[in-house]
Amino acid sequence: MKDYNEYLKISNLVQEALDNNQPIVALESTIIAHGMPYPDNIETALEVERIIASYGVIPATIGIINGKIVVGLDRDEIEYLGKSKNVLKASRRDLPVILSKGYDAATTVSATMICAELAGIKIFVTGGIGGVHRGGEDTLDVSADLTELAQTNVAVVCAGAKSILDIGLTLEKLETLGVPVLGYKTINFPAFYNKNSGFRCDYEMDTTEEIAKAMIVKWNLGLKGGIVIANPIPNEHEIDSDYINEAIKTALLEASKLNIKGKETTPYLLGKIKSITGNRSLVANIELVYNNARIGAEISRDYNRLR
Repeated sequence: MKDYNEYLKISNLVQEALDNNQPIVALESTIIAHGMPYPDNIETALEVERIIASYGVIPATIGIINGKIVVGLDRDEIEYLGKSKNVLKASRRDLPVILSKGYDAATTVSATMICAELAGIKIFVTGGIGGVHRGGEDTLDVSADLTELAQTNVAVVCAGAKSILDIGLTLEKLETLGVPVLGYKTINFPAFYNKNSGFRCDYEMDTTEEIAKAMIVKWNLGLKGGIVIANPIPNEHEIDSDYINEAIKTALLEASKLNIKGKETTPYLLGKIKSITGNRSLVANIELVYNNARIGAEISRDYNRLR
């Protein structure tokens, strides 16, 4: 295996877990730097780590500090990324420049998957994956998350794809790329704020052990790429689909008027939806991440035991 120490800093806690074959869950940092307002971002990040640790699993929040990938950010580093105004947003294409220039950056789903695999971590928890944006058949605005899922051996626990996306096209793209979409205790593919997007997962998995077994078989067969584990938002935090879709339409219209495109689109839309819904979307976002952390920790324990 190639030595990536020049680019990678693994915390003592995470390194000890790797050395002793303990279960680990990777966490992204874009939600800290770009996905939520301060101080909710930092409080949420720390609570997600606490939840995962309560299952006997080691949390490994990933970010880039001074051009170095940090796997297992400490509290000071999390607060720095959550407060600083100069933190970039890193996807696969950005990593070479950000690292070579010594910049600070928060990792998106795609970059976090890359960094997790470099460190030897197989489970990653996030809020929702990116995908094909609405109108993507014309604009070709497709998240790098999807192509990363096709080539990087990390399973991603999420509450489906973000509601601002074209869910149908996103699932079609995942099928084309050969990425299994597994619903945890559901066949309905969730849409972030809603339990049911109107589309179906490839398979319903009744237990976290079943999911762990599928991961093992996939990679034992040399079938490159990740797995999407769709975990619906808890009932009590779900937002009515008609209500949230109206908010999304309004946000999309505003983004179009302001000519907001590319990697700035998702942070803008999520912020606008938060404003329209009077924080309801933020509360839902936080709670679904907590829920994903619980399931991710259980899958990590099962995967670690079975492999």
